[in-house]
Amino acid sequence: MTNADMNYVRNCWYVAGWVQDLEPGKPTSTDILAEPIVIYRGDSGRLVAMEDRCVHRLAQLSFGRCETGDRLRCMYHGLLFDPDGKVVEIPGQDVIPPKARVRSYPVIEKHSWIWVWMGDPALADEALIPPAVGFDDPNYILGRGFLDYDTEARLINDNLLDFTHLAFVHQNSFGVEESYGYEQPEIRALDRGVRFSRWATRKRRMVADRDTAPCDAFSTYDFLLPGVLLMWSGVFPVGTAKALGKAKPDFSKAMGDVTFTSQAVTPMTARKSRYFFSWGPHRDHGDEKLRDILMGIADIAFNEDKVVIEAQQRVIDKTPSPQIMPTAADRGVTLFNRLVEKIVREESGERPASEAAE
Repeated sequence: MTNADMNYVRNCWYVAGWVQDLEPGKPTSTDILAEPIVIYRGDSGRLVAMEDRCVHRLAQLSFGRCETGDRLRCMYHGLLFDPDGKVVEIPGQDVIPPKARVRSYPVIEKHSWIWVWMGDPALADEALIPPAVGFDDPNYILGRGFLDYDTEARLINDNLLDFTHLAFVHQNSFGVEESYGYEQPEIRALDRGVRFSRWATRKRRMVADRDTAPCDAFSTYDFLLPGVLLMWSGVFPVGTAKALGKAKPDFSKAMGDVTFTSQAVTPMTARKSRYFFSWGPHRDHGDEKLRDILMGIADIAFNEDKVVIEAQQRVIDKTPSPQIMPTAADRGVTLFNRLVEKIVREESGERPASEAAE
């Protein structure tokens, strides 16, 4: 399938990678919305993103060489590109055709992620980057990673928009009791996403402390366009939820396990996605040892998701005209997917069916 078959918002910042994984002067390739992209940091320190496809014979520019002036040379036949995608030199040829250029993309380094704008460059607005927590935030001790899925990104988004699955998929990793799956979070629509908040009384403290002491656990997360989860969690003494009327607590008063996780889903092609994640404790409620415990659990848990979702994709691909049957737990999924559909229609200039019928 091509990018025309991918029903995702284009005027958005997509995560292309971790800044720490980008070596200076070494181009790297990725795909976003079925478009091949090369990303590199030039000699000035400038971050560059452009089409990973030479205008000459369509060789990958990510096999190229970074040169002075933040330029990139194709190492097939030597065409030299400036950071805006324009060819500035063709070996053995003085005249450079005006059409000799590739698409360049707005690209920003923020919250330790590389963000690429896939839509109209004139609309690229840094303020639309989700407010994640990066490795430069002194309050958190984070670990990071990513997984590649052989699935469409929407299925991973749906998984992150319905945490009912924690009680069934992750009993052996997160240690979630099955009763969790019967509890409904508070859900609120946001301009560019959905917010979830949930109190739960537990028989044991999840994740890091496997003791049997009951506790009240609070978590809240925003799931924002194009597919970014930002979640804060904390553990409190039993009775806290009731005392607060189930309002949001002061995390500084938690008795432990105050953590943050950011997770981002990037559609690479119609059937391939990359899932980025970070996780770690607030420095007042944990240390590097706790971070490493969390990341070890994440390695197990996120692979549990991957197994289930890739199998789901295989079933969908074998099913003629696949249809889902929504449940009460799908409210967040529905709100987010409707938001995506609305914006995709607006970007394409398509009128809603109710208006078209008038």
